Amino acid sequence: MSYILLVDDDPDVLVLFEEVLLSAGYQVDTAATFGEGNNLLAVGEYDLLLSDGQLPDGNGMMLADKAKARRIPALIVTGYLSWLHERNPRIDINTYKVLRKPVTPQVLLRAIASTIAEG
Repeated sequence: MSYILLVDDDPDVLVLFEEVLLSAGYQVDTAATFGEGNNLLAVGEYDLLLSDGQLPDGNGMMLADKAKARRIPALIVTGYLSWLHERNPRIDINTYKVLRKPVTPQVLLRAIASTIAEG
């Protein structure tokens, strides 16, 4: 089964998403900050990065760019899409695969499977 790096600063979302992923048979490493996620991304062999858009010390797009450089697909899950774009106007949000919160487990799992399959 696929190995996912999950990054979210909201502890409730982190635990919920981790449980959904584990229940679906994925292996999961978790991080609560950009820094933690970046450190894990640098050394881990992942099939997918699943990251919140806004993190206390960076953003999910920055992590997605780092994942892309390692040929790891990324999925950004955020409730603040327009805010992220306004705050980071040089970032073209359309270049990232984005899922808007709130999201059901079924929608999340379909998006994960699709993103991994697209590679």
